[in-house]
Amino acid sequence: MYRWDAEDYYKNSSEQQKWGFELLDKLSLQGNERVLDLGCGDGRITADIARRVPQGSVVGFDKSEKMIAFARHHFSEKSFPNLAFRIKDAREMDFDEEFDVVFSNAVLHWIHEPMLVLNGIKKSLKPGGRVLAQMGGKGNAADILSALDSIIGSKEWSGYFAGLTAPYAFFDAPEYRGWLQDAGFTVRRVELLPKHMLHTGKEGLAAWIRTTWLPYTTRVPEGLRPTFINEIAEQYITAQNLRVHDTIPVKMVRLEFEAESR
Repeated sequence: MYRWDAEDYYKNSSEQQKWGFELLDKLSLQGNERVLDLGCGDGRITADIARRVPQGSVVGFDKSEKMIAFARHHFSEKSFPNLAFRIKDAREMDFDEEFDVVFSNAVLHWIHEPMLVLNGIKKSLKPGGRVLAQMGGKGNAADILSALDSIIGSKEWSGYFAGLTAPYAFFDAPEYRGWLQDAGFTVRRVELLPKHMLHTGKEGLAAWIRTTWLPYTTRVPEGLRPTFINEIAEQYITAQNLRVHDTIPVKMVRLEFEAESR
């Protein structure tokens, strides 16, 4: 399990948050639903869900204790009486027909066992309940991964990456459609969406790498991580024929799906 820095993530995840709010708008909430935010992270989007369901309620959960502590502190039950946060692994959900809606943003690509999560979501939903989720999809961040492969294969860094297996699960739309159907959902749509993530210069790119690419960065001793992250950022910028002070675009691919519980 990776040790997320919730404060750092909160300050340097504007693009993820932007996509999360765009996804949230697609829910068209009525205001009285009970909603589950799967992998709520720092709680910022979860709190906005709570604002949108004043006659309803929201549970946000995440397996990171630091993320949940941050969320509880910044979005307290005193300010959001219809909002609660819990520490939980998405593969071990134990809710039983409790929610009208399950929402998830930028989480499910961390999980290599999709049926464990989809079965848990299905069990969590009331009959006729719906799920809306977006995650990294097939081809996501390919150019960043290419830069990473180049760096971790070098003599200087390769020793820290012996035995590394693919940390992310970037699936294709037909795969996920089949799993949703197997889990008992009526699938409304599953699609791959090309997007661009924009970072302010090398510093912004490095902050994103530092806060989200933990399967790689945490393998390197803490004292060497700034150098390692800087090399990844420089490798990527050079490969893209950019300059360190330019706006740095990163091609992303998101897998988004919407389904209903039968």
